[in-house]
Amino acid sequence: MDNYYQSFLIKYAEIGIKGKNRHLFEEALVRQIKFALKKVAGSFSVRRTSGRIYVDAQTDFDYDDTVMALKSVFGIAGICPVVSMADEGFSELSNFVVKFLNDVYHPDAKKPLSFKVAARRSRKDYPLDSMELNAKLGAVILESFPSMRVDVHKPDIMLHVEIREKINLYSEIIPGPGGMPVGTNGKAMLLLSGGIDSPVAGYMIAKRGVKIDAVYFHAPPYTSERAKQKVIDLARIISRYTGPIYLNIINFTDIQLYIYDQCPHEELTIIMRRYMMRIAEQIANQTECLGLITGESIGQVASQTLKSLAATNEATSLPVYRPLIGFDKMEIVSLAGQIGTYETSIQPYEDCCTIFVAKHPVTKPNPKRILRSETRLAERIEGLVENAVSGRELVIVRELEET
Repeated sequence: MDNYYQSFLIKYAEIGIKGKNRHLFEEALVRQIKFALKKVAGSFSVRRTSGRIYVDAQTDFDYDDTVMALKSVFGIAGICPVVSMADEGFSELSNFVVKFLNDVYHPDAKKPLSFKVAARRSRKDYPLDSMELNAKLGAVILESFPSMRVDVHKPDIMLHVEIREKINLYSEIIPGPGGMPVGTNGKAMLLLSGGIDSPVAGYMIAKRGVKIDAVYFHAPPYTSERAKQKVIDLARIISRYTGPIYLNIINFTDIQLYIYDQCPHEELTIIMRRYMMRIAEQIANQTECLGLITGESIGQVASQTLKSLAATNEATSLPVYRPLIGFDKMEIVSLAGQIGTYETSIQPYEDCCTIFVAKHPVTKPNPKRILRSETRLAERIEGLVENAVSGRELVIVRELEET
């Protein structure tokens, strides 16, 4: 195999404080790692042992693709490329450390580097404790590489030495996304549009271990098939982190036109939003979702003032999770760029919300007046909603399309 590293030590953060049920979260993380590695060429084994998770390459593999796949797994705090050796005594360990530094960093007088040894002895039968290992290995390094120096505060090289069944050596910790493994905190329904905000909201809730389903409200012919494809593309990007997403596509045209004909135009956005929440709730209840997710942020648009959000909440009995509620637009844009959804979100294909927006939408809706306006819909709205729910299109979205 061409790669210098053949194993990765997987570090986690929050899982480590879970107490007696920590093993359940570790097992969930192992499952998610195995799933993520399916898209990488090569064969891997994933093992869990004594508070550690390791990914071992069994065949040739692409290092960069493997790291990229691992960086998409919620629950991973750090990815450490590892080299290992059997315990054959301190002399062999010393030689191994010197070879590692030569192979990876090529230290010489023209390239002065600082270092620190951080040894950890998990096996108490090992003859040297952690402090002794730090001192003795540090002396070996200084003798072997006269240009190097010790820096315990900000070293160029933090050399980790773990004494376990084998001896593991690593000097790089690649940041992971953090969070909790997907599926460890139930399932929720994301109201997904073609905008910037809702994909980021789905990502953030999934990061807390929540499995994501999604619903998209389509309004043909006022919105094009390309607008629909844009939302599918966004769901596919999110599925890189969440796993497969069940995307429910609702034909919302008849409902929107009916609301447009019957209700005051300044209330259109709120009333349409309330019916979106009602439809999303119906599908969520059918699919055992425990809440709804939106990309709303206080004050960003007229339908996201506190009074507007309160009016929207009244339409559903499910909890509504709004992870972006206190973010400004630039913070959301920055996150969208980081997770890879921004460039797709800004494609110029209108969704149903922007087509039917009022010129002067109400920003402080009166709940009683909204309810009174909705009574004008009584003749047909239940049938329209039932048709929209029963006639929905289901698309199972994966990061890679089936071939």
